[in-house]
Amino acid sequence: MDRLDRYRRRTQTPLDVLALVTLWLVVVPPTDLGINTAAAVAVRVALSGVYALDFAIRIALAPRHWRYFVTNRKFVIVIVLPATRLFFSLRLLTSGFRRGSLLQFGGVALALFVNGATIVYFFEHDAQGANIRTYGEALWWGVVTVSTVGYGDFYPVTTGGRLTAVMLMVLGFTVLAVITAHIASSFIDQAARERATSAQSAQDPSGDG
Repeated sequence: MDRLDRYRRRTQTPLDVLALVTLWLVVVPPTDLGINTAAAVAVRVALSGVYALDFAIRIALAPRHWRYFVTNRKFVIVIVLPATRLFFSLRLLTSGFRRGSLLQFGGVALALFVNGATIVYFFEHDAQGANIRTYGEALWWGVVTVSTVGYGDFYPVTTGGRLTAVMLMVLGFTVLAVITAHIASSFIDQAARERATSAQSAQDPSGDG
């Protein structure tokens, strides 16, 4: 394993987690955050600096520096457009699914849910004609959306809020599908164990009779 692979193995998950926990901060425009705009911009620049430094280190560790830069130009988009770090979060989600780690999958899904509710709150709470005014209402709307119930008592009216709603709908379908598959798999495994136990008992010469 070369130096680049070792570095990538050590840093990929921490960087993906950083993207996950700061997703709401980099998606919502600083002017909509309701906090000091200069501070929000400074944090976003610092986060972009972290990913820029990571890309620079990868280039330095690659055997062919220029070739690595050319073939991985997508990282420049991630640095310049912080909202695209959503794909890092999705990578964590799919990684948990591939590994069969329900705990990791559930943790990432929960974090994405909280991010979605937070993003919708900041987009909606001061928007004209909005009905999601508090963070509690945003969380309730998020639960209703992810669970695919869709009461319709709260709904986003801004473009950013609606795009986030689409993400939460997809997340809800995905989580329900994974949970359903997990339950079905548990039933199948249990039935297979019972059949194996029954077969072993039938073949056991020390049984009754």
